[in-house]
This record gives sequence, C-alpha cells and structure tokens, in this order.
Amino acid sequence: MFGKLFGRGGEGASADPYALAAPRKRSHGVYRLRALGDTRVLALVEAADAGDWSAVKEALAPFDLGRDHLVLDELADLDGVQDWIGRAVEEDKEHRATALLISGARQIRWGWEARTAARAKDVSQEQWRTFHERLHIAEEQLFEAAELRPGWVTPWRRLLTSGRGMSLGPAVNETRLDAALRRAPLDLETHIDWISQLQPRWSGEPGEALAFARRAFAGSPEGHRIGCVIPMAHIEDWVESDRHDCLDTPAIQAELREAAQHSILHPDYERRPGWQHDFSIFALALALSDESIVTARVFHELDGAYTLWPWTYMSDPDKTYARFRRHA
Repeated sequence: MFGKLFGRGGEGASADPYALAAPRKRSHGVYRLRALGDTRVLALVEAADAGDWSAVKEALAPFDLGRDHLVLDELADLDGVQDWIGRAVEEDKEHRATALLISGARQIRWGWEARTAARAKDVSQEQWRTFHERLHIAEEQLFEAAELRPGWVTPWRRLLTSGRGMSLGPAVNETRLDAALRRAPLDLETHIDWISQLQPRWSGEPGEALAFARRAFAGSPEGHRIGCVIPMAHIEDWVESDRHDCLDTPAIQAELREAAQHSILHPDYERRPGWQHDFSIFALALALSDESIVTARVFHELDGAYTLWPWTYMSDPDKTYARFRRHA
C-alpha cells in the first residue's frame, strides 16, 4: 500500500527509496501530505526551518528549483524563511539566483498572508499596503533571478501570481505567460495559474478558462500531468458557480474520466515527489461531479493522503476529503 502511495510509477515498479512513511495516526482516516511525501524534501524543509543556508543548498542538489514548482512551494510556504533568506541573497554571489527565487516566492506568499483571503472590500488599507510592498519586493527579486538564469520557468510563473495581485493588467500578464511557456510549453503550474487569471473574479469571461485548458490538453502526451488542467478548470467553474451540482453532468464526468485516463492513470505517468497534488486535483473534481467509474481508483491511489490545495476551496478540507473518500 505504501508503495502505491509514495512512488510506484506503474505495475511492478519498485518502492520509492525516498518515500516518507505515512503517519499511523490520522484525522478522520486521512492526513495532509508532508514535504511532498519525500525524505529529501523533508530534509530541505528542516534545513530552511533552521535557517541553515548551507544545508538548504545541499538538500536542493537532487532538484531543479528552476522548474520544480512543488519543491519551491515547500520553501515559499515556510514561515520564517523571509527572516534569513535576504542574507543569502546579499552574501552568496554564486547562488544568488537561487536565493532570489526562494525569497521572491516567499515574499508573494507572505504578501498574501498579510492580505488574507477576505473579499477586497474587507481588506484594510494597512493590509493592502503590506501586500503591495511585499509583492513589489518579489517582483524585483524574481526579475533578477530570471535574468541570471534565463532558462528557468519558475520565476515567470511566480510573476504571473504577483502580476495578478498587483492588478498589472492583461497585457503585462500575457507577456509573462508567454515567457513562461516559451521555456516550458507544457508546464502545469503555469497553466493552472492562468486558469485562475481567466476567472470572472479576475476580470475573465465565463468559459474562457475551460477553453484555455482544453487547448492545452488537446494533443498532449499520454501520461503527462498537463491533464490536470481539465479538472482544475472545472473546479474553478464550480467555485464561480451558484450551483453546488454544476459539475454533475454526463459530459463533464466523461471529460474528467478521459483526462484522468490520459494523464495520471496512464502507465506512462511518472510519480515524482508530490504526485499526490495531481491526484488531489482530480479527486476533488471527480467527487464534485459525482463521477462513478474512475473516482474510486483515484482515491484508492491516494490512500488517505491529501494536499492542502485545492482542498482549501472547501471550508473543512480534511472532513470534506474524508467524506468524499468514503463515498467514492
């Protein structure tokens, strides 16, 4: 069972030697995935939590931070990184680009923490000021990181997020999208960020995000995680809708099923650290659509693990995940 959860790519594949053991104690029979389910990522997080830049650099060796958004997320989410990463930016010239990338990503997340998830009208002037100050710092740092490492896609994807937060407008953000996709045409996180950008709450038009997702998915390689754009677009439509059952149609169920079979359930799908994020996107969309053919398999593969996002769209992520899992 643990082999399925933490690293088997296909039938007969050996267990992942870096798999992080699932906790025995679980809430409602489920648990939130820690450190992408990988012991190497856990070492990275622990080094960053201790403010040990040398240990962080050593722990980053197996990863490509210029392309691995999920590993970068682990650092961006970690409270306290902003207290020490500035010294690395100033003092470590050899690894300045990496330090700038980490700092910029953290500044964006830190900025959103100051803004909170409240509606714009409920955000105080002080919160807005702090939010924009941190995003401004992030933009400067990410642009410099992108200049130092022209092949990296992760700075451009983060600049999409900061551009949306700063309301820089479609022309600026489309330029950033193009820059990201030139470097990685099938980059999933860039596509997901743009799906959010195209939602009506960010001045997009209804149906625009789903059309973008379908174009990205069309003709994609079998087993590629880009297939997650389809469930993500449907989840975003569900968030925008006034109807809780808006995804419960045969056409949407069939589209989600086809996308799952073409991507995460295909034998060529590669289970890298954090693969549970891809499965969680499908799990939520499939459950919301009440699909009955592949939903059970997706939840079975997760074996009780869930990732905070996209389940944060639900008011009580672990209870909701547990309920959907029981009914799958």
